[in-house]
Amino acid sequence: MKKNAEQYLALGLDTSAYTTSLAIVDQDERLIYDRRMPLPVKEGSLGLRQSEAVFAHLSNLPALFEDHESFIKGKAITAVAAAVKPRPVKGSYMPVFKVSEAFGLFLARTMGLFYLPSSHQEGHVQAGLWSANLPAGDYIVLHLSGGTTEIIIAKEHKPGVFKLSLRGGSVDLNAGQFIDRLGVAMGLGFPAGPALEKLAAKAVSEDVNLPLAVKGSEISFSGPASHAERLFKQGISRAELARAVEKCIADSLSAAVNNLPADAIISRDVLAVGGVTANSYIRKRLNEKLSAGALYFARPEYAADNAVGLAVQAARVFKYEVMIAKD
Repeated sequence: MKKNAEQYLALGLDTSAYTTSLAIVDQDERLIYDRRMPLPVKEGSLGLRQSEAVFAHLSNLPALFEDHESFIKGKAITAVAAAVKPRPVKGSYMPVFKVSEAFGLFLARTMGLFYLPSSHQEGHVQAGLWSANLPAGDYIVLHLSGGTTEIIIAKEHKPGVFKLSLRGGSVDLNAGQFIDRLGVAMGLGFPAGPALEKLAAKAVSEDVNLPLAVKGSEISFSGPASHAERLFKQGISRAELARAVEKCIADSLSAAVNNLPADAIISRDVLAVGGVTANSYIRKRLNEKLSAGALYFARPEYAADNAVGLAVQAARVFKYEVMIAKD
């Protein structure tokens, strides 16, 4: 097994809707380098055009790569994985991911690297498993962010290679959009997640409630969001309303997961990933409300958009499909 003992590094690239991310891990999946740069959003805006985001990524990626040599200390990057689309399903597409795809392919082809095209969602799942120190297996995954609110069955059927099956989630607004919509209305800026969490921590009670709109494993947040906006206009405490939003998101997800039919899933263990799951109250509430098996979370610093999971994927697939296969 001499070849497997060789020292090498793996690079991950992700250019999502609001963050440029680059990460490097070694052959043992130890994190060597982790750089991220949020995309600038104008005050009062609810987001960026894809063209604006693409331009920002093109400016950010070279800057993120500038000082990597002082961290890799002479080791060679051997494998690279890039998020080339939002989800690993046919037809999944967003222009922003063409930047990480192009940059990854350019590096791989000019430097002779192993190249793994992956997806933003697979990167989140891998980052969650890696940061929670979980073994390969079957998990119910809650992917909660501004762009996604999905309940997935995830199976790592080969090291670093996932089979993801959609089982439920939001049919309209995503959890992050719900937070941003109310947060911007309350003057919290965009993205509103961290500011809304700080505001909610000042709530003196949890008496304000928003309606839940859950049917089976499907969730609607548009109705609760409209209700929250009406309460805000009526003068309800901003802090208590922020807490109500957190509570509504956690309770809706819990109800949807608890409604999954037992014969449709293999495991009841749940892994929560995505930026919304960094919210401490939502984590606590999910722990209280879920009736499934064990509940795990991506560590907060790896819950939001990052390229660490993709770097781990690249290292893992390269090790098992290339290095070991050659021995």
